[in-house]
Amino acid sequence: MSRNPPQHPHKSAHTHEAGRASAAGDPVFAQPQPSPDPIGFKNPVTDQSDKELANVEAVPQPVGGAAEPILMLAQVYGSAGAAKTAAIERAGQIVFHSVGDTGSAKGPSTQSLVADKMVSDFTEANSADIPSFFYHLGDVVYYFGEATYYYDQFYEPYRSYPTPIVGIPGNHDGVVYAADPAPTLAAFLANFCAPSFAPAPDAGGLARTTMIQPGVYFTFDAPFVRILGVYSNVLEDPGVISGEDGTYPTLDSRQIDFLQTALARVKSENYAGAVIIAVHHPPFTGGSTHGGSPLMLQDIDNACQAAGVWPHAVFSGHSHNYQRFTRTVNGLQIPYLVAGCGGHAPLEKMSGTYRTPFPIDSTLTLESYDDSDYGYLRVVVNATTLSIEFHPEGDGGTTKTPDDVVTVTLANHTVA
Repeated sequence: MSRNPPQHPHKSAHTHEAGRASAAGDPVFAQPQPSPDPIGFKNPVTDQSDKELANVEAVPQPVGGAAEPILMLAQVYGSAGAAKTAAIERAGQIVFHSVGDTGSAKGPSTQSLVADKMVSDFTEANSADIPSFFYHLGDVVYYFGEATYYYDQFYEPYRSYPTPIVGIPGNHDGVVYAADPAPTLAAFLANFCAPSFAPAPDAGGLARTTMIQPGVYFTFDAPFVRILGVYSNVLEDPGVISGEDGTYPTLDSRQIDFLQTALARVKSENYAGAVIIAVHHPPFTGGSTHGGSPLMLQDIDNACQAAGVWPHAVFSGHSHNYQRFTRTVNGLQIPYLVAGCGGHAPLEKMSGTYRTPFPIDSTLTLESYDDSDYGYLRVVVNATTLSIEFHPEGDGGTTKTPDDVVTVTLANHTVA
């Protein structure tokens, strides 16, 4: 849905990688001029009461049908990609953001608070600390994944975000309502999985171009880190990534095969970087509204066991708060993080009050949580460690100190 450009240009901080493309066909990220946040939506959400289709939907094939669709960081920077990759390698680390459930159906304020604080991370004394991308954990828009919501809930909030945004869809990005003729994920595919960088019809004249992901599940390969993202479909609960032995006949084992193939490549290449699995629905959660997805977790575990490789961390959203668990598998310590606090209101309270660390069983411990603040993950990876920070917006727009940090030693999967 095309709209006129905003009349009030967004406040921006450091415009690293922002502005107009430097070569024909290159991507564009942030607006070239600063502007204030909007105070309302151009297209208010009115479909909360519409009846959604409750069936698990077929997952679109990735471009080319590869067993492991791969997108390189250099690709999403266009002609600047080689220089960007070289700069990260010289710096010896990569920094990126991650969070889900950013679409704010009630108005822009909560989402803008998080987006503005994320933009403040581009003002750094050391250029090595500047984020290189934002990996979205799904639920870009609410309540249905329609193109008409992308301006208010995606392009407008991130108009000052000066680097690429990639990610996986959440259940609300894929769900359609009964009277909607659009197929599942149509708007997500148009905005995130376009064949080339191009002005986005749903951006309303804002500068950010479409993204070029190969599909809704793929490997995002950057210096020091690989993120294996899968799509956990449209149900509120549970998350589903396979047919689960005929329970969901519209699905097949393609995403499990993808995970196994990607993890097997990690092993065959003796890859030394961080490996992260990203999925919208959390394998487990202590939230009071959403439950875990044990059969989805078993599918992920099966792929890891078959490949003989386990991730260094698992990222998810869906539960609208922050939670961090440590799970021990085969002697390896793996953080499982829920970061569904990107702006969707209201926040989800936990099912109880826990003094952390709180042992759940012999293999799983709830280490930390925050069910009263919106916020995001800032992730730092170098040759030896993966550090994941939680930054709540309630600490202030320029505060750099995280409220929670976990560091994983890559070589032996131990958590500090």
